[in-house]
Amino acid sequence: MAHLTQRLFQPLNIAVLTISDTRTFDTDTSGQTLADLLQTAGHVLIDRGLVKDDIYQIRARVSQWIADPKVQVVLMTGGTGFTPRDNTPQAVAPLLDKHVDGFGELFRQVSLAEIGMSTLQSRAMAGVSNGVLVCCLPGSPGACRTGWEQILAGQLDSRTGPCNFTPHLKPQDGVAPTACETRA
Repeated sequence: MAHLTQRLFQPLNIAVLTISDTRTFDTDTSGQTLADLLQTAGHVLIDRGLVKDDIYQIRARVSQWIADPKVQVVLMTGGTGFTPRDNTPQAVAPLLDKHVDGFGELFRQVSLAEIGMSTLQSRAMAGVSNGVLVCCLPGSPGACRTGWEQILAGQLDSRTGPCNFTPHLKPQDGVAPTACETRA
């Protein structure tokens, strides 16, 4: 029988960015939802931002976090729809070294029951750049909760396996994230 060794939890340093032309930190329930969920899971909220739905403002903030040696994950909420002001995918895609090709499809599949057919208009996406996982979710608290609970919580938990995103993230404090384990 296959055996997987017990792994310790390794908290990740996660930044949360809300994309919105109208929200403030006081009214940003989506960004707060992500912050609460990641902290409840034991991760560290290393920074939180809010920018207008502008390609260059989005790119500037995400680029800053990708370059920051302390940031391992960027979770974004908002700007993934089809209105003329929804620019998150166009802003983020050129910054990514590798795209997580099934992320958007998986998000739409797991969110269909909660969000309904409007999930079809979600352009959720994810990718990796400079050892930083960047995930773009729709701008509703329900979509953020679904994305976290159904996809991200397990993918960012070093104890889950046999494989997740943690081995591909930049190390913190000289400690590399646990590599994927193989079955013996």
